[in-house]
Amino acid sequence: MILFVIFCPIIAAILIMVGAPARKTALAASVLTLAAALFLLASFQLLQRDFQHVTSFTISPEWHLSFSTGVDGLSLAMVLLAAIVTLAAVWFAGKIEKYEKAFYACLLFISGGAIGAFASIDLFFFYAFHELALIPTFLLIGIWGSGNRIAAAWKITIYLAVGSFILLLGLILLYQSVPAASRSFDIRALQAAASLGQISADAQRHIYLLLLIGFGILTSLFPFHTWAPEAYAAAPAPAAMLHAGILKKFGLYGLLRLAIPMLPEGARHWTNLLVVLLLANIIYVGLVTIAQKRLDWMLGYSSVMHMGYIFLGIASAGILGVTGAATMMFAHGLSIALLFALAGELRKRTGTLIFDELGGLAKVMPFAGLAFGLGAFAAIGLPGFANFAGEIMIFFGAFKNGWEIGRFHIFQVATVLALWGVVISTVYMLRAYRKAFMGMLNERWNGLVDLRTGLRVPVALLVGALLWYGFFPQSFVRMITPAFRTYLTANK
Repeated sequence: MILFVIFCPIIAAILIMVGAPARKTALAASVLTLAAALFLLASFQLLQRDFQHVTSFTISPEWHLSFSTGVDGLSLAMVLLAAIVTLAAVWFAGKIEKYEKAFYACLLFISGGAIGAFASIDLFFFYAFHELALIPTFLLIGIWGSGNRIAAAWKITIYLAVGSFILLLGLILLYQSVPAASRSFDIRALQAAASLGQISADAQRHIYLLLLIGFGILTSLFPFHTWAPEAYAAAPAPAAMLHAGILKKFGLYGLLRLAIPMLPEGARHWTNLLVVLLLANIIYVGLVTIAQKRLDWMLGYSSVMHMGYIFLGIASAGILGVTGAATMMFAHGLSIALLFALAGELRKRTGTLIFDELGGLAKVMPFAGLAFGLGAFAAIGLPGFANFAGEIMIFFGAFKNGWEIGRFHIFQVATVLALWGVVISTVYMLRAYRKAFMGMLNERWNGLVDLRTGLRVPVALLVGALLWYGFFPQSFVRMITPAFRTYLTANK
């Protein structure tokens, strides 16, 4: 079943390229992928720490290289996120004026690559699947984007290529740091070797820094964040939904999957640096977000800002904070996908996303206004949405870190400062909602119509998932926590 989830979008993309109906094939593949992901969720054993639904095919015995896939609670959450956002993105894509088959094939390649990366247990394919997903991202922005799309496509290409190269160096060093007798591309074998202390503290510090920079660039960690707002503003809405909602979580997932469990000494050594950078994501980028005058740029910067919260949970290195980070990854993927989808519809209907040219749209588009309001409330962290559950766990987990030291610890300072990010995000999200949907209706928009019934289905899917895990966060926590218990302790 896990192989079906990975290859269903990829095979559908190939079929579209050789002549299958683009939209129908993409929708069918997205529905089947989500159904398979839900089957994995239904059959998942909550208390089991090991990977489940494991399949493995040996490729090179002498290199200990095999195509191995499986899911634990963390990877299953990411696979489920990818399946939900993929269906919503394909549904919102609609009629494409030029190269429709290539457009839908690119969307499905991004989805299949992301799911493959999340479900890979082998280090080689973990990296390779992510690279598969990056290439169509550049094409979607460069060919089907808007505004300064060529410059945005080149910028994201250069940034993410550099990040991928640095990440590759870190992964090679990680592989080589293990004694030859224990050397393997299997992530489980590498974690076992690390737990036995076979990676020296000095090696951990060097490898962790490379992984932090590599994953950080891919995740828009300050100061490597400037590619994200421009790329998302230029990208077609489905591409922004998939990259911001799914693919950008690859870097965070990599830190949780590789860096924290295998390189604890390295993580501890570079904690202060990471805390400073993530605070820049939250405070500095948050203030920049307030200054934006366009909805698409505002959403792009807000996505960068919210990465700071997730990095705070990862840096805390305790079960509460890390579980909150995983929950926030899932919640942010849903909420930002919803907001980019609605922003894309507004741009398609009005031709502009400049705040001063909008206003009062809720009078002619009440359902869109309601949906955007729910997405904005989720992004702010309003209770009842999954984002709130993630943020609460991150803040409590980070503040608790260092509590027993007896003084005001760096994590407690960081938590207090990060709480101001909630105020900042409230300001720019409510301001965007008021500018776009409240106030006097511009006469230009009297003829606008609300979202048709078909487009309300993906909106309901995204909002429903946000509310479900917001009201029942324990269903998410029970699934994720066992994945961290092998290398984190509850009292951290």
